[in-house]
Amino acid sequence: MTTPTTTTGTTAATRAVGTAHTRVEGRAKVTGAARYAGEIPYAELAHGWLVLSTVARGRIRSVEDTSVLGMPGVLTVLHHANAPRLDGNYMNGFGPPDPVLQLFQHDRVPFVGWPVALVVAETPEQAREAAESLVVQYDEEPYDVAFFAGRPGMYTPEDSETAKGDLEAELAGSAVVVDAEYTTPEEHHSPMEPHAATARWDSGRLEVVDSNQGSGFVADELAKLFSLDPDSVRVRSEHVGGGFGAKATRPHSVLAVMAATVLHRPVRVVLTRRQMFSLVGYRSPTAQRVRLGADADGRLRAFDHQGESLTSTVHEFVERSANFGHAMYDADAHHTVNRVVRLDVPTPSWMRAPGEAPGSFAVESAFDELAERCGIDPIALRVRNEPALGPVSGLPFSSRNVLACYREGARRFGWAGRDPRPGIRREGRWLLGTGMAASAFPTLSAPSTAAVTADADGTFTVRITAADIGTGARTALTQIAADALEVEPERVRMRIADSDFGPAMIAGGSMGTRSWAWAINVAASELRGQLALGGSIPPEGITVRSDTSEAVRALTKKERNAFGAQFAEVAVDVTSGEVRVRRLLGIFAAGRIINPLTARGQFIGGMVWGLSMALHEEAIRDQVSGGHVGADLAGYHFAAHADIPPIEADWVDDPDPDDPVGIKGIGEIGVVGTAAAIANAVWHATGVRHRNLPIRPDRVLTATAGGHA
Repeated sequence: MTTPTTTTGTTAATRAVGTAHTRVEGRAKVTGAARYAGEIPYAELAHGWLVLSTVARGRIRSVEDTSVLGMPGVLTVLHHANAPRLDGNYMNGFGPPDPVLQLFQHDRVPFVGWPVALVVAETPEQAREAAESLVVQYDEEPYDVAFFAGRPGMYTPEDSETAKGDLEAELAGSAVVVDAEYTTPEEHHSPMEPHAATARWDSGRLEVVDSNQGSGFVADELAKLFSLDPDSVRVRSEHVGGGFGAKATRPHSVLAVMAATVLHRPVRVVLTRRQMFSLVGYRSPTAQRVRLGADADGRLRAFDHQGESLTSTVHEFVERSANFGHAMYDADAHHTVNRVVRLDVPTPSWMRAPGEAPGSFAVESAFDELAERCGIDPIALRVRNEPALGPVSGLPFSSRNVLACYREGARRFGWAGRDPRPGIRREGRWLLGTGMAASAFPTLSAPSTAAVTADADGTFTVRITAADIGTGARTALTQIAADALEVEPERVRMRIADSDFGPAMIAGGSMGTRSWAWAINVAASELRGQLALGGSIPPEGITVRSDTSEAVRALTKKERNAFGAQFAEVAVDVTSGEVRVRRLLGIFAAGRIINPLTARGQFIGGMVWGLSMALHEEAIRDQVSGGHVGADLAGYHFAAHADIPPIEADWVDDPDPDDPVGIKGIGEIGVVGTAAAIANAVWHATGVRHRNLPIRPDRVLTATAGGHA
């Protein structure tokens, strides 16, 4: 046994947290050494190819697989008549699972793109050819995929409405009232890496390599679906090429396990880009009504936000767009409600900044309209309506530095010199305008476990079922562990994304790094205490495990949010209707910033997403077939490099002394507010208010005569 030095005596000047560090896995990624779920080789690997329904509602009459089974390389065709039985009667971390995971258990078809068969063959090319040759007969039924504001069938789910005060009385007594409707379209995640999973049985244990945002959650669901002992299931997802909420337990991983169980050999299933449009969730379209009543000086008397979205007929998911106002603005009468309608469409899901992204577009656009009618600067109006307590919760804020975001953003953007009148600035055929919007996203925590080991060679190994979906989480956690252990980051080995490491929060809700850091800090602190007692470290090392379940439950009840302010400058071509964003600036109050390099990348990435939401993204569902028009990256347009202007993202100090971690999360706050800032800038440029996203050139041209769009 050896007795290495256990710390380096780091000082504040050499602490890792708060300094820029390049990604610890960066070299492996750029050289191709990093292997993703669809790239890891296995002996005797077979390949599955999904067959999806072509009808929007009905029953499967027959799966004509006889000829397909005779095609070269085909090993099996799984469907509802021959698939193993699954157990869908369980609860995951968010409630009952979407029945789309109960694959091939019945002959019902609830939407276009429902999985009806899996063809497994020796090569992916053979599997694809056979899958495209498979004939499936259906008995079709009438269906409904039409979403629009106030349509019949809308209902209010449980815990979806908040109210205080007499709304109608306050609106009636207001000197200025804004009553407007806003819409956002169906939007899709489309991460760079498609969903992929490889499953195999090894000595009675199921091992799955999957592209996901939480290996522990996927392992738990697979164990329940297949009625397995949880300890007999291991899921790994070391490298993930984007998630944005799409990469939970999805059909590809379930079918890989099902096929591997039937064939007794490894099976890989990779979704195509088109398949992802119906199988991995999306952001529901929304129809929102915002009513603001204010005194002549702009002080709110009434705040009413009503959000409508869609869900599938098989599983309820609510895009809670009306929740945005829960943290932002208060009034004597405050009302929010989310309503939903069941349609014959795939189930929507979490998508980066769920609820807050579309909700902020409506509320922050309405606030701009209120500022115009009151003759008050948009920033001054927001400052005038700063709440002292959480508007819905009534709790004190842990910290609320949005005013600092306004001040710093206005200073750096040059807001003070802005002429508030619309349609004044012009450069040739381009009309110029500027706009701003505020943003907020809740700060939450979830129980997590971690293990930290002091190794005999003087290094430390951290094991936690975290996920790095491209955010730089692996690097941030290395920095956090280094400071907690009081060593240099080079002495920390970070091992993540393995369900064997124990329960931990998924990468989602902007609370992954916050939750994981808490668990690492607890374990590292206890380990340092043990090492301080002296003695030698055995060859197997000294390991301390943590579990933050009790600590998270005991966290002081306060209103915790990240805040921000986004500023945009646009140019609008009056001849073509083209909108070009010339500048974007985002200033955020997001607690403790772990790594300025990767944090800035997250903020900028979110703002790019918001720009894309404002001007480009729009999935169109064909009312005749019930399916998508252009379900690929040619038909579904998002911002390309040429669409993106210089973007600045920075932050203000946002200490939270009452919080044990201080991290607020940064993955989603950049999206929130950006689309509204751009829409407000388009109004300032043209004098025309756009209340329906995206702001397409045809809408700009059409709206010129109508006054709003």
